Amino acid sequence: MNEDKSSIDWSYRPSGYFWAKDSGIFLASDIKGAERRKYYEWILESGDQEAIDDFVLKSSLSHRERRAAGSFHPAFMGGEYLPDCKPLQVEIARIGIASTTSDVTCIYARLEGGVIEYNIVDEYDGETIEGPNSRSSEVPLSLEEIIDFFLKGWDLLGVLNANFEDHGNPADMVKGFVSEASSSFYAQFGQAINARIDEWLVDHEVLPELEDEEDGEDE
Repeated sequence: MNEDKSSIDWSYRPSGYFWAKDSGIFLASDIKGAERRKYYEWILESGDQEAIDDFVLKSSLSHRERRAAGSFHPAFMGGEYLPDCKPLQVEIARIGIASTTSDVTCIYARLEGGVIEYNIVDEYDGETIEGPNSRSSEVPLSLEEIIDFFLKGWDLLGVLNANFEDHGNPADMVKGFVSEASSSFYAQFGQAINARIDEWLVDHEVLPELEDEEDGEDE
C-alpha cells in the first residue's frame, strides 16, 4: 500500500530526546536486539508483564548470549551487534532489513555541551555507511531532517536496488524487505520511510507488462 505523504507531518520536531533517560524511564528503544524488542512490545500489548524477564530487558547481550541466540536462528542476531550507547546517548531511530541476520542500522543522539550530536551506526563497525554519518543541531531535528540524514548516510534505497533490481524492483518484495522502521521519538518515522520508498519505486519499479514489452523489443 502506498503511503499518503499528505498525512505525514514532515515538520514535526520532538521536544527532546533525553527526557526518558533523565527520568529513569525504560523505553523499548533501550533494547538493542530486534527480536527481543518485538517480544517486549508484544508483552506490553498483551498486558502479561510477568512474562518479562531480565534477559529481555538487557540493553546488550554478552558474546556468549549473542552466539546462543544466533545458533537458534540467524534472525535473532538482528540488532544485537550494534555498538553500545555511550553515557547520555540514546537511540532515536532504526531501520531493520530482512537479510539473513536481520541487520539493523540506527541513529544515536547525545547531548554534549548543549548541542545534540547524531551518529549513524550499523552492526559492522560502519562498513555499510557510505555517506555522512554524523551531524549536530541545537534543537531536535524535524522528521524530514532526520529522514534525510539517515538515508544520505546509509543508502537504504541502494540496498533495496542491489537486492531486487534483477527482479524489476517489485513493490511487494522491496517494501517487504524493510522489516522495521521505528522511533520512540518520531511516531510517523515508519510512514515517512515508506513514503520515500514509494517515491523511489516510481522510477525504479519495472511493472510486468512493461518488462514484457522490453523483452519483445530485444527479440
